Amino acid sequence: MRLVSLNVGRARWLDGVRTAVQKRPVSGRVWLGPEGLEGDEQADRHHHGGADQAVCVHPLEHYAYWRERLLRPLYPGEMGENFTTMGLLEPEVVVGEVWRVGTARLQVSGPRAPCGKPGKLHGEPRLGAWMEATGYTGWYLRLLEPGWVWAGCPVERLEVPTHGVTVAEVVRVAYRDREDAEARARIAQLPELAARWRARLGDGG
Repeated sequence: MRLVSLNVGRARWLDGVRTAVQKRPVSGRVWLGPEGLEGDEQADRHHHGGADQAVCVHPLEHYAYWRERLLRPLYPGEMGENFTTMGLLEPEVVVGEVWRVGTARLQVSGPRAPCGKPGKLHGEPRLGAWMEATGYTGWYLRLLEPGWVWAGCPVERLEVPTHGVTVAEVVRVAYRDREDAEARARIAQLPELAARWRARLGDGG
């Protein structure tokens, strides 16, 4: 796996909503610390950022599909992600696995929960629903150890939990198979899963 593009953005007003969903690639080394990537901003800190959502990841492999659905050119960062990666997809990424990215150490905390802001950016209100239906959500990383990251930097999988619950499995029970009570209860008990996801799956929401 590799980090193809490193993307940051500043908050701006978009269709009446203040958001930093539009990210742009940056070159050179960028510091990743407790507040996130240097130069990046979260306009809505209730739903974005924080310990469980330090970095948003979206695979480059999904971009061809999104270009076709959105009928427009699309470039890294335009799905609102900080890391555009290549080499791993949601069915392969295990909740709780630990990565070394550049000199930082991070842990997969769960899927990105699709919201309406990427849809506002691209003028397509159905985009969030498409992400849920396809499972092309991307995922979040929590920061375990600050460090420097950069486009093209090495990405190493240091630890992969044996429970085997993938990002795709969380998306499945959250959006498509909500009646799978056994899977919901099992996944809600994972300590590595973001607290927001544990609460959502545990209360049947």
